[in-house]
Amino acid sequence: MKDDFMTRLPLMVFPIEAPVRQAAFDLPATIIEAVAAGGQALQDGDVLAISSKYTAISQGRVINLDTITVTPAALDLAERYHMNPRMAQLVMQEADHIFGGIPGFLLTYKDGILSPNAGIDRSNIPSGYAVLFPDQPYRAAADIRRALRDRLGVTVGIILTDSWLMPGRLGTSGVALATAGFRPIQDERGKHDLFGNPMLVTQRGIADSICVCAQMVMGERDEATPLAIVRHTGVEMSDAELSVEDVAIDWHMCIYVQSLTEGRLDRLPDGGRANGRSTEVVR
Repeated sequence: MKDDFMTRLPLMVFPIEAPVRQAAFDLPATIIEAVAAGGQALQDGDVLAISSKYTAISQGRVINLDTITVTPAALDLAERYHMNPRMAQLVMQEADHIFGGIPGFLLTYKDGILSPNAGIDRSNIPSGYAVLFPDQPYRAAADIRRALRDRLGVTVGIILTDSWLMPGRLGTSGVALATAGFRPIQDERGKHDLFGNPMLVTQRGIADSICVCAQMVMGERDEATPLAIVRHTGVEMSDAELSVEDVAIDWHMCIYVQSLTEGRLDRLPDGGRANGRSTEVVR
């Protein structure tokens, strides 16, 4: 039997413009005003995607780089990866783990996401400043959801959206930094495919998929569209408390982290030639 998603209404995404902010502000009030000004209204079951940067700015998570004191360790890191020393210091302070990097960027683990420079962003903010990831993003998402329900009487899902680089691919894609109001993962294990084969490992990233849809209309540059209403997603609303543990995978089970951090260089047994090219294997 096919999943009931086949009978759902078409997915709809509504971009919502909002005022440009540079310091702390009341985010739920701004959301309510922006949605109304855009001629829209939140409905029960909607998922509201909110820029994680906009959320962080609402918390006052804007840093003047001139106020950063650089340690010798940060100086060494900046020299090694050709970075602004103050940015290197910020990354050291914010990241849960630093794997390494390339000129100008460090690959880090922060709030359950592999991201460059611990998610610290210097775009769409005055020169000389940087925006950090939101503080306690899952709590922030839950607080926004609760505020909208209290003020508007609607039950919605919340996603704090960010963008990240897919390993080995050009271009950024959407990723859910935090979720509230619905389960971000849909477990398909134990179900069957078109030919009756049991699904063994598949778990769908529902929140990330919705995030990608939202970011298609939110933009990355000067669109001033930090919000998007995503309707008819089919997600089931829930008041269950969520955390990074609901989406993050243990490093030893992550094919990217495990393969690239604990491998040794070797050759394929047959000489490693595919499409005329020699292939090296990291183990």
